[in-house]
Amino acid sequence: QVQLVESGGGLVQPGGSLRLSCAASGIIFRLYAMGWYRQTPGKQRELVAAITRDEFTNYADSVKGRFTISRDNAKNTVYLQMNSLKPEDTAVYYCHAGLSGTFDFWGQGTQVTVSS
Repeated sequence: QVQLVESGGGLVQPGGSLRLSCAASGIIFRLYAMGWYRQTPGKQRELVAAITRDEFTNYADSVKGRFTISRDNAKNTVYLQMNSLKPEDTAVYYCHAGLSGTFDFWGQGTQVTVSS
């Protein structure tokens, strides 16, 4: 059974930081590309950041220079360090694991709220 369990969300003031974690089980983690997506009500889920199994990364333009994605294959965990948070970063953040367009798994999501 595949599980992706996100943690680290919460309420933070503008300019603050949060680190999201996603612990994976039931997959050979090191083979998977991992990503973080976010979604707000009435909008499509959007890619925030992704990291390949070879640790190449890409980011949405809106978060470049503020967010950093990383992975620890020994811990089967992917992280999203979010700095200089803005109110428009408020969303539910989802962890994703993908392999060759064939296997595709999602976490349950964690709420991030940026507000004073």
